Amino acid sequence: MISMGIEDILMHDESLFQNINAFDPDYVPPNYNYRDRQMEAMAMAIRPAISGGQPSNSVVLGSCATGKTTAIRKVFELVEKTTEKVVCVYINCQLHTTRFGIFSQIYKKLFGHIPPETGVPFSRIYDQIMHKLQSDKKALIVALDDVNYLFQSKAANKVFYDLLRAYEEYPGVKTGIFAILSDLEFRYAFDKNVNTVFIPQDITFQPYTYSEIEDILRDRVNAGFFPGVMGDEILELVAMHTYDVGDLRVGINLLRSCGNIAEADASREITEEHFQKLRRGMDAFLQVVIISTNQSVMKIPRIFLECVIVYAKAECFHILYSDKIFTAGELSELFKEKENVSYATFNRTLEKLEFLRLVDTKFTGKGSRGNSREIILRFNPCDFKL
Repeated sequence: MISMGIEDILMHDESLFQNINAFDPDYVPPNYNYRDRQMEAMAMAIRPAISGGQPSNSVVLGSCATGKTTAIRKVFELVEKTTEKVVCVYINCQLHTTRFGIFSQIYKKLFGHIPPETGVPFSRIYDQIMHKLQSDKKALIVALDDVNYLFQSKAANKVFYDLLRAYEEYPGVKTGIFAILSDLEFRYAFDKNVNTVFIPQDITFQPYTYSEIEDILRDRVNAGFFPGVMGDEILELVAMHTYDVGDLRVGINLLRSCGNIAEADASREITEEHFQKLRRGMDAFLQVVIISTNQSVMKIPRIFLECVIVYAKAECFHILYSDKIFTAGELSELFKEKENVSYATFNRTLEKLEFLRLVDTKFTGKGSRGNSREIILRFNPCDFKL
């Protein structure tokens, strides 16, 4: 009976979703609202390349989930529909953190396949890319998303130098960069050889207002669900939670998950109970991760979070928890005092908690080596009793 139930689930062809891809993180909506000014600035930076000129460089600034990635993807899509004189390459620097990794993605865009990972020196791959741009007489525009990861891997200066000074060895090559990040001070981490050629304009993405979040989520509901599946009252609950968290991706994931729960209940619409059930599950997960487990694999992360919670409460940060920013130095000292562990252990713990989406980190470009980090909580420390 159990196996038949599983088969029924897997083969069931009725769904509340008319397009479940509308809730994917890389989905680009046909109508992308509230970012017209920023997209126009991106287009203006690229426009000279269409007529054979040098494109402008840009720093795309904004906190997480403010539409930076979707905007650049949308502009790149429009550019490639408009002209064949410009090659646009979007690269996620969380996934590609090395010089070879970045240029492998550019190579793939130009040649249709990635280069060999072994047996071919980087210089040959770089040379093939630049000769291809020369022979095709095409400009290259590269969007480096989450560029802070290139600083972490020590690859940023080489990548920017290789791209922006290519014209010196390959006459006629035109290149431009969109550096997508969360802190203006990243630019000061470049060495002087990069700063002479990377003189960008700033394109700033402000956080969405509540009404903008609600409208964006409504568009996703209309695109993803069949009519009548989610009413306005439930949409408002999702929008309010999204606004409180400050991350549009959370709201989009909530929409999908609410639909999945409703389908599991064989319901033809999403109810408040479905939403609250999901919220209870999220809260329970946080409680388990933060204070409940005694397993050795989670002992250090739990102690780390206890340090954060105690420190945050002592500093009287109550409601706007997503605005509380700690430095890695502050927390590593607290952590060391409590557990007497190395900075390497602290760093591994931080990476684990970021993977669990309990914290966000961003490199500021400050510090003696430009590697100073800020840590932003994704939960309210006052919700938990230790």
